[in-house]
Amino acid sequence: MSTTPAAPNRGLVVFSGGSAANNLVDVFNAVRENKDCPLSYIIPISDNGGSSSELIRIFGGPGIGDVRSRLVRLIPPSPPNSERAAIKALFNHRLPADDSAHSQWLSIVDGTSFLWKSVAPAKKELIRSFFNLLNLEILKRARPPASTFDFSSASVGNLFLTGARLFSGSFESAIYLLSNICDVPSDLVRVIPAINSNFSHHISASLANGTIIVGQNSISHPSLPPRPASPRPNITLQTDGISPPNIDINIDLAIDYTEPSDVLDTALYEDDQPPGFLPHLRNKNINFSKSENEDLPARISRIWYINPYGQEIRPRANPRVLESLRDAQAIIYSIGSLYTSLIPSLILQGVGQAIVSSPARLKILILNGSLDRETGPPDQAFTAVDFVEAITRAGEESRGRNIHSTVTSPSRSTEPKNPVKNRGFDTDSDLTTFPSLPGPSTHNTANEIPLPYTSYVTHVLHLDGPGTPLVDKDQLASIGIETLRLYGRKIMSSHDGTQAEVPVGMRYDSAGLIQALEVVLGKKGDAMIRGAEGLSRRNTLDPGRKRGA
Repeated sequence: MSTTPAAPNRGLVVFSGGSAANNLVDVFNAVRENKDCPLSYIIPISDNGGSSSELIRIFGGPGIGDVRSRLVRLIPPSPPNSERAAIKALFNHRLPADDSAHSQWLSIVDGTSFLWKSVAPAKKELIRSFFNLLNLEILKRARPPASTFDFSSASVGNLFLTGARLFSGSFESAIYLLSNICDVPSDLVRVIPAINSNFSHHISASLANGTIIVGQNSISHPSLPPRPASPRPNITLQTDGISPPNIDINIDLAIDYTEPSDVLDTALYEDDQPPGFLPHLRNKNINFSKSENEDLPARISRIWYINPYGQEIRPRANPRVLESLRDAQAIIYSIGSLYTSLIPSLILQGVGQAIVSSPARLKILILNGSLDRETGPPDQAFTAVDFVEAITRAGEESRGRNIHSTVTSPSRSTEPKNPVKNRGFDTDSDLTTFPSLPGPSTHNTANEIPLPYTSYVTHVLHLDGPGTPLVDKDQLASIGIETLRLYGRKIMSSHDGTQAEVPVGMRYDSAGLIQALEVVLGKKGDAMIRGAEGLSRRNTLDPGRKRGA
């Protein structure tokens, strides 16, 4: 008698960026093994900083740095002198930040570099073929002395992915090739770019004071100051064939930056970038600091995608992103930059609706252990409520809803809150406007309809210590969101101008975070945590210590 194989368990979907969430890869993998299910990472491709900026400047194409870093981080552990370890070292390697970068690159291309040690000849020649292809393309595009490729600090993994993309004409195929070369178990763990495209997709941000910032690098860790608010008239933005009602924004298309000489030189060659490409997005952003940046003058109010002319577009999400959400048992928003790691994926067409209608009943926000430039300025630092509201608004904008004004309706229900169901709110109704959550930084009335918060977030896991976002457990509970406090380790820094180190944030303990996620998910993926305030170092439930108590 034949038996039908059991259907695979629904998967876990993690929205994240690159470097910060890389620290939690082992955590997510442990949870995946416990749940015996596939795991999908959704990674944005809007980054135009670091070595990705030089690849975008010369070749166009998506920002691939975060995708590459996650793939390499997922290479299974192996002995130090094994081929797998050598492959990981190769794709993790960065060329020097000086004039020796080009010569080191040539030694990799011709096969004489020390990095090839322990790599079998067959695999070495396969990888080298894509390096050689990329090197030829770089030479073809060179216009010395003005426009040449800058190899300083270039990621070898990024160079390989670009060569593979140019060869196959497919970003997804390049990812598949790198996954197989690196022995990443892609049947269990998938790295999915938020947009499947061979073209660049840049983002802009508007601040609460009207300032507009163009490009992810300038939003997160700028090399140029943000452009001041423009008094010019409003224009109706391009929306990729779909025009959501009443979405106008004041944007100055006459970019008035003082351009560095290398940008002016490359602008002499029309074939360097497509017509209309904003000069500011052709800047080299190879060197930057994520920790030493000026604070924003006001809070970020919105993120959107722009075309080469600076006009708003609404790109569609990668179909594989939507497929993973439709077959998810849980959705996790990982640590990382809120507006440049999470929001660029959430605002894509199809994502909001896929999250709302997903079979996943558990939608877990792992709150950052510190605040950054995007969640400031310091006198208006984001709280846990602000994180939840930003995610919810991004999801609703993905659904084409105008969330920039308010609408009144009958009074809210006083029935008990359900952390799984959306308190009777019809997420597929024709309502198109929603106000903010009542709280210390927003205003509301008793007659306004709330945002559908629990359609996007049901649980918040957080740390409690210096530099962490404020978590108001009662305020979150009032909208049906449960909280779980974890213990962590302090992040120390000496940025106060002295030699003494001071705590600037907290870092999650891997074992504690694994336990917390498994408690929320439950053994079968359907258990809920009710009334638990935190997890102690001895892996027992904390009886309920309130912040500040």
